[in-house]
Amino acid sequence: QVRLVESGGGSVRAGGSLRLSCTHSGFPYCIGWFRQAPGKEREGVAIIDGVGNTQYEESVQGRFTISKSDPKNTVYLEVNNANPEDTAMYYCAARVGYLSDCPRQWDMYIYWGQGTQVTVSS
Repeated sequence: QVRLVESGGGSVRAGGSLRLSCTHSGFPYCIGWFRQAPGKEREGVAIIDGVGNTQYEESVQGRFTISKSDPKNTVYLEVNNANPEDTAMYYCAARVGYLSDCPRQWDMYIYWGQGTQVTVSS
């Protein structure tokens, strides 16, 4: 079993920054940040695997950074140069078991946190 708890969401002006945290229990191998805006499909934002390989959705490449601290059992998402299109509920999700490439599709993840809201104003 894996339990995930997100924190760090909030409101920020366009161009601003914030950091989301996802603290987990258990031993997940793939951990990702996903987001869902009202009326839109859930999308994968950034993924990190057990050895630190990362993947990013194209629209956040160069602005978002996913990282992890194994001693703290925490995965971070640094959001920089935020824009209003980044406004969404952000979820942390995980799956266990080794994969050579962690999936980007949200329905491939079994364990989910409760979500944290990010609102970017123009």
